[in-house]
Amino acid sequence: MSSERRVVVTGLGTVSPLGNDIDTTWANITKGISGAASITKFDTSEFATTFAAELKGYDEISGLSPKEKRRIDPFVQYALTASDQAIKDANLSLENIDNTRIGVSIGSGIGGLGSIENNAIILNQKGPRKISPFFVPGAIINMASGNVAIKYNLQGPNISIVSACSSAGHSIGYSARSILYGDADIMITGGSEAGITPLGLAGFNAAKALSTNNENIKRASCPWDKKRDGFLLGEGAGILVLEELTSALNRDAKIYGEVVGFGQSDDAYHITAPAEDGRGAYNAMKNALNDFNEDYSLIDYINAHGTSTPLGDVIEAKAIYELFKDVSNLSVSSTKSMTGHLLGAAGAIEAIFCLLSMRDSVIPPTINLDDPDNEFNLDLTPNTSKSREVKYSMSNSFGFGGTNVSLIFKKI
Repeated sequence: MSSERRVVVTGLGTVSPLGNDIDTTWANITKGISGAASITKFDTSEFATTFAAELKGYDEISGLSPKEKRRIDPFVQYALTASDQAIKDANLSLENIDNTRIGVSIGSGIGGLGSIENNAIILNQKGPRKISPFFVPGAIINMASGNVAIKYNLQGPNISIVSACSSAGHSIGYSARSILYGDADIMITGGSEAGITPLGLAGFNAAKALSTNNENIKRASCPWDKKRDGFLLGEGAGILVLEELTSALNRDAKIYGEVVGFGQSDDAYHITAPAEDGRGAYNAMKNALNDFNEDYSLIDYINAHGTSTPLGDVIEAKAIYELFKDVSNLSVSSTKSMTGHLLGAAGAIEAIFCLLSMRDSVIPPTINLDDPDNEFNLDLTPNTSKSREVKYSMSNSFGFGGTNVSLIFKKI
């Protein structure tokens, strides 16, 4: 690994419950708008939860033909659309770049759940001969990375990381290390998820993970509030273009920030619940700060995992307080209060929010935070965005199986 190599972010793209591009999504985030609404994809009359944070108007902007949509699961479609935005945002002229030095790493927690569900129904009702030959290659998780690489002829490293709700965070971290180690000069990375299906909703309901506040949908996602009862299921994709600094400077590319810290851990405790002492979150953040190798007090903002679950929120707050000790100048918020939980894509869209927070000197809010469960006296940015300079930001993502990841970005 060359210690002289540095990794910066030069392009961003997203399709999210708050907009099908970066500008719309970020404007709605800073205004504190909720993406929650009644589910339109299927009948929810028999479900404990009847709402989610769906994409809105995606089909009109997808840029995909009807044939492409039939052959690939929505999570792959979302990744293609967001990748196209990010590549254009980075102003990458792929005809004039060595494509063997450009890689792709797009993670997902579940992948083509809808395709699996639909083909299981076809198999049961119509038999094996009616299964599409495109089912498997359209649904497996690495097909988000694979289709992006094929579309743009990107011949560098190609990998998909699956670590539940940490998938996108791990993808970004390992993409940065691929550049640091010299395996690539540019990586298209992030996460994509399309888990709002009958099976997905039923599964998370069975696990008692989702909010069932069907009477007050817009206020159901309320991280750190005493009324929280589970997370809001979301969908979409977030894609970042990571680039070695010299390459970016030679192209005169705009730079959103630098990746300066990547930390990982595992709770080694329970398949779904975080360790009650907060060790998993604590160690992931500590390892990211060790990688950063600068004073902890430099961190201005943490985009928390903050899912609105009764146990997880307070454990993360405890870990932040115990690690940083002095939290008087630290801003924290959970944008999942607005986007919902994008599962394997969450770490990517939240990393994007960290970068935009630095660009615009604004902390996005935690909405629906009226009665805080906040014994550690963290600044949780309740309900309204806050103007302040952000030079360093951290993004946390934690997943089932106890997997944890933390990323640190620097404004340059």
